Amino acid sequence: MAKRSFKQIEEDEKKILIHLQKNARESIDEISKKCGFSRQKVWRIIKRLEDNKDIWGYRAVVDNDKLGVQRYIMLIKRSVEPIDDAISKIINLLLHRRGEEVGVTVESSSYLHGRYDWIIIFTAKDIQTMKKFTHILEKEYSSVISEVHVMEDIFPISKCGIVNPHKDQIKNFV
Repeated sequence: MAKRSFKQIEEDEKKILIHLQKNARESIDEISKKCGFSRQKVWRIIKRLEDNKDIWGYRAVVDNDKLGVQRYIMLIKRSVEPIDDAISKIINLLLHRRGEEVGVTVESSSYLHGRYDWIIIFTAKDIQTMKKFTHILEKEYSSVISEVHVMEDIFPISKCGIVNPHKDQIKNFV
């Protein structure tokens, strides 16, 4: 039996990744049926993707009200100062640990191209906690931050590609 081309392997991996993004709890049997692959092939591909860190982990999409937290989006514009030491701190997850110290969970942190240079999406129990976290970041990275804007995520229509089952309640906010 001839080995498949690298391009075909990549296409098979993408097919499985698309299914996992829709529902990471879906069984290997279900994914194999939907993709037209054997169960063993799906298992091997998923295992390889995990080993290669193409799949970073699995996470439940949860209603923040149930957890008693609010979701915030922080946009950061950096100054013209060199960012070498600050970037090392961010990469080493100091940002995440500092958030945990005050009761903040960092969901996402990304370097951007555009008007802002960094986005941090996080949850906190209230505005005071959010402000405490913001103050810590502004102090910790004062030499490399020129602007910080924080917005509250009032009502998510979808998160992680999953549509909010309570989406019709947005009418109460608009």
